[in-house]
Amino acid sequence: MTALALEDAHLWYETAGEGRSLVFVHGGWLDGTAWQPQVERFAREYRVVTLDVRGHGRTGATDRGRYSIELFTDDLEALCAHLGLERPILCGLSLGSMVVQEFCARHPDRAAGAILAGALRSMPPVDLPPGAKPFLSPTPALSASLSVAGPRATFRSLLGAVRATTGRRWLSVDPSVRASAMNAVGDVPRSEFRKVFDALYRYDPPALDGVTTPTLVIHGDHETPLVDSQGAEIARAVDDGRRLVLENAGHLVNQDRPGAFNDASATFLESLPP
Repeated sequence: MTALALEDAHLWYETAGEGRSLVFVHGGWLDGTAWQPQVERFAREYRVVTLDVRGHGRTGATDRGRYSIELFTDDLEALCAHLGLERPILCGLSLGSMVVQEFCARHPDRAAGAILAGALRSMPPVDLPPGAKPFLSPTPALSASLSVAGPRATFRSLLGAVRATTGRRWLSVDPSVRASAMNAVGDVPRSEFRKVFDALYRYDPPALDGVTTPTLVIHGDHETPLVDSQGAEIARAVDDGRRLVLENAGHLVNQDRPGAFNDASATFLESLPP
């Protein structure tokens, strides 16, 4: 991996292959290795770029007291500029899907294409009355849980709450994928876990009207209904939006069904203008 020196951090990234640029942005509390099945497939034909978002992986903790999706997008823009990627194809998972949406909202026609896996617009994935979100924030309770139980146990309790509410194995239907994700969460420091969660919760998504970037939204059929509806909303909002639901897959759809995910992505990529 290589580090890009930012003003207040070193952003670690990795490249593989040559050709058209394909940039992958991972989900919350994961890292760039979450895209390994896609790197192995697409590095044969594309210049594949993975990164560790600040607070995650080798990039790790930074001195910022607060993170935001906007800040993560600033970092993505800096990386694209550093690598000279003028028309990248962007692929984001969960938190990464928010970063890609923010990028496309800022630059409606700059990305050559976008693939959004486990895509959501906001967290919680439901409309709240204007001004109510700060007063309903779970961050204080989450901080208390982190101080006592740590990131892995706190995340496990969040998953339990989702399953109790929806009856779905939301994160992943594959025990090995789930275990790998839990291990990655356990490597995130308490303070960084809280800052990432706060960034997700506070994010106010931009309107996507006018975004002309061809976009493919991919969800698993074990996704929560509210997140699934947000994915449908994204596909409707952009000028060229498409949506696919893969069976026997959860939120980490690219790892639960890597072959099907890669095939669908390849078909989409082949449809993009040269």
